[in-house]
Amino acid sequence: MKILSLNVWGGMLHAPLIDYLAAVDADIYCLQEVPRAVAARSDWLTYRDGAVELQQRANLYRDIATALPAHDGFFAPAMRGELLDGDQACWQEFGLATFIRQDIAVIGQALDFVHGAFSPHGFGAHPRARNAQAFRLYDYKTDRALSVVQFHGLRTEDGKGDSPVRDAQAKTLVALIERLHHENEGLVLCGDFNLLPDSRTFKTLAQLGLTDLVTTRGFTDTRTSLYKKPGRHADYMLVNAEVPVAEFTVVETPEVSDHRALLLTIG
Repeated sequence: MKILSLNVWGGMLHAPLIDYLAAVDADIYCLQEVPRAVAARSDWLTYRDGAVELQQRANLYRDIATALPAHDGFFAPAMRGELLDGDQACWQEFGLATFIRQDIAVIGQALDFVHGAFSPHGFGAHPRARNAQAFRLYDYKTDRALSVVQFHGLRTEDGKGDSPVRDAQAKTLVALIERLHHENEGLVLCGDFNLLPDSRTFKTLAQLGLTDLVTTRGFTDTRTSLYKKPGRHADYMLVNAEVPVAEFTVVETPEVSDHRALLLTIG
């Protein structure tokens, strides 16, 4: 089984992103920063937040679903806000998407917020709401069950350091995972954590027997050349002892986002 985790950056590098996702042929795609605007007239919308202005793919969720016809998609918006579709306002949802190959059975699900609550009438002030998706799966090929969980950690304007709000996020995430995960089964947790490698969050996650593959295998950079700020860790993939890791890598090329993809192959 091949599991890919990637912050897709709102689809800003749309064409190479779609080509890469189709070519990598993963069994499970755990994607963060996925937008969906079902009423958009245009393929691109304009996002504005203070002095920041950028173009964002209008309905990236639909685009990815079209590129992965052998997968079932599960979209989980954390918030909804107004962007510009030409000269008109257009509502767009923004959140997580998981795509699971159809020959893998989904036998359990958990979805909830790990920080804040769903924001339906605007993206709101930072730190914005964050959610997590969890799936208990049955892999017929290996005749075993495992849980795959992803989340996008909260972003604060004072950086990625530890804080009480991040401590609370970690405890809430553990509680969500414990609703679904069964003892003695494999567990994979991945996503854009927005954390430093020495964060207290990893000690909290260790209560579930989870170990990070990025830092323990010597990877020091999960950002691409498109990211210009210091602090090159953001994305992580953790597994418990029941997951037989055949291969793990932080993908350097192609660059399809300001984040690198994490790619795990389970034996």
